[in-house]
Amino acid sequence: MHNISFYAIIYTLGVFFIDTINAIQYKCPNCNAELKFNPEIHGFSCEYCDSCFTDVEIKKIHAENEQINLKKNIIEQQEEFEAGTSVYQCQSCGARIICEKDNAALFCYYCHQPVILSGRLSGDYRPSKVIGFNFSKDMALERFKSWYAKRWFCPKDFKTEQQLEKMTGLYVPFWVADCKINATYKALAKKVRSWSSGSYRYTETKEYDVVREADIVVEGLPADGSSKIENALMEAIEPFNYDEVKDFSMSYLSGFYADKYDVDKQEMFPRIRIRANDASKNVINHSLKGYTSVIPSQQDYIIQKTTWQYMLLPVWFMTYKYKDKIYSFALNGQTGKIAGTPPLDNKKMTLFSLALGAGIGLLVTLGGFLLF
Repeated sequence: MHNISFYAIIYTLGVFFIDTINAIQYKCPNCNAELKFNPEIHGFSCEYCDSCFTDVEIKKIHAENEQINLKKNIIEQQEEFEAGTSVYQCQSCGARIICEKDNAALFCYYCHQPVILSGRLSGDYRPSKVIGFNFSKDMALERFKSWYAKRWFCPKDFKTEQQLEKMTGLYVPFWVADCKINATYKALAKKVRSWSSGSYRYTETKEYDVVREADIVVEGLPADGSSKIENALMEAIEPFNYDEVKDFSMSYLSGFYADKYDVDKQEMFPRIRIRANDASKNVINHSLKGYTSVIPSQQDYIIQKTTWQYMLLPVWFMTYKYKDKIYSFALNGQTGKIAGTPPLDNKKMTLFSLALGAGIGLLVTLGGFLLF
């Protein structure tokens, strides 16, 4: 389950825009790409995510413009972030990792290759929100040891102290989206009941035209913005508790590293759209109780607006290289939930199979001897 809240509400659309010297550039409220006027629909369309808006909607959107009088404060925060951080780059896999300016790293925890510091990071990558670590490294290691204790066929050096020392506290870049979806659902529903009377069996079938039209808000949809980390691995350690979200401060980076996002929210929108649609379907399906069967004839889920926040979320991260393959493990630094696929030592599995087969053969032989 993801840490998502659902509400059915009536709302007014909003949009982000950039105030230039003499013009206003409209931005798509879903993916933040530039909107262009489309003569065929007499409205505005987004070439990136195919969203469309009427002139009336754009006027409403324009009325909800962002408070740009905070621009000076944002610039100051970006300058502080740029001055206090450095970035190192792995020459093997290209990963670029944010760290405090006084920190250094001896290896890349993605591919185990040496890395070099490559200068300060631009303040454009300063996150707006952060969730701090609740699990220390010792706590994370204890949780990891309990997890792999049940994995019998792991290579021997997978559990060594030298390997465990590579566990790193990493702030992973996440795009967290709140989506407003217009849902239209139509279906043919049936209620069937049967009963017996005397020697007869009766069946009654009632049919209903079911219609659901709703404006749904799906909050807190996360998607990691790092192409170096498997999406499935990050989804496996969800949810994060957004009640503990704080405004970003440089102090959170002390003693940890932070990955730099390399997937922006425009590229992230298709993933968010799928998760928003799935969440909306769950809301609609939850309202369809009491029917024997439901056959949908129309299911439309249109995202009207998406609000983004760039967050750093805490993850204890470790990689292990075995037979030229990298295995990744992640532990939610807030909740302690762990995920990963351990490597398998084929020699151990073969020896176990032979021992098991020999044991079964011995039991069969002994059983036959006793019967004889």
